[in-house]
Order: sequence, then C-alpha cells, then structure tokens
Amino acid sequence: MQRFSQWYQPLPSDVVDRAKAIKLLICDIDGIFSDGSVYMGNNGEELKAFNTKDGFGLKALMNTGCQVAVITGRNSKIVENRMNSLGVKHIYQGMETKLIGFEQLCADLSVEAHEVAFIGDDFPDVPVMKKVGFAVSVTDGHPFVKEISHYVTQTPGGKGAVRELTDLIIMAQQGEDYITSHFEGASS
Repeated sequence: MQRFSQWYQPLPSDVVDRAKAIKLLICDIDGIFSDGSVYMGNNGEELKAFNTKDGFGLKALMNTGCQVAVITGRNSKIVENRMNSLGVKHIYQGMETKLIGFEQLCADLSVEAHEVAFIGDDFPDVPVMKKVGFAVSVTDGHPFVKEISHYVTQTPGGKGAVRELTDLIIMAQQGEDYITSHFEGASS
C-alpha cells in the first residue's frame, strides 16, 4: 500500500489484512465526523460542522458494496439529515450503550464481528472497539482509545479522519489505483 503510505502514513501488514475483511464500517459522530465541538444558538439550536471529505469517502466506500452505519450516544436532527444526504441507511442515535446497536447491526446485516470496522474517539466507544475486527481511533482521540486501536488515523476527527479510513479500506480491498480511477469528478 505504497500510495496510501505516501498520502497518510506507513501501514503494518496486519492493518491491511484487517481492512481487507471489512463488510461494515460503523462510525461514531462527535469527535469523528465533527471536531467534537457543539455550537449552541441563542434559541437552543445545535450546530455542527461536517467535513465534505468524509462525506465523499463514505459515498465512495458504499459504492464498493461496503455497508456503513453510525452509532452515537446523542440525538440530533443534524446528524440524521447529514447521514441521509450521504445515503447512510443505518443511523442509531441515542445509544448510551453502543454495543446494543452494534449487535443489532451485525444480526440485521448478517456480518460477523471480525468483518466490522469501528471508528471512535472516547470511552463510550470502547466496548464496541473491543469486539470488532478493525478498531480505529482518530489521532486526537483519548489516549486509552488510541492504545486499544488497531489503527490510529493521522488526520484529526472532523478534519478528514473518516476519509482516511475509507481510503484505507477501499485501497486494501480494491487496489491502490481504484480511488483515482473511479471517482474523478464525483461530488460529496
């Protein structure tokens, strides 16, 4: 994975092997798709910023046949709207115990734990991360979460970390030239 290593960082072979097996990517939201900040307006409205690179990466991954889901502890119409706009069909919000959502997704989609990647950044993500075949943390995740991860992104949460992970999975499964040859001119 020479091209990936040039773009992001060198990869151990076990990380590439884990990425090759993935059929489902599950993402946390706060600290992953966003930088973890929550902006509150004067009337109580909540605002979040999403990176379009991450959106493009999710669409590209789904175009390869890989399933994508989000599991988050909070409820937010903003998250629902953004994920719907990207075509993400499996949106689990208000999941204080993310392991419940994980187990339901595996059963509903007929995937085994070793075929699942999960990207998280903090303690509520740990129980799922300990079950999946490919646990990923963002570089600005909690030190313990990074410690138990199989891979830590070079890119911070909310700044393209999801895109880095989707590039990794796509390139491991489809070959290094797949991204540059299949997605020129696409939109996010």
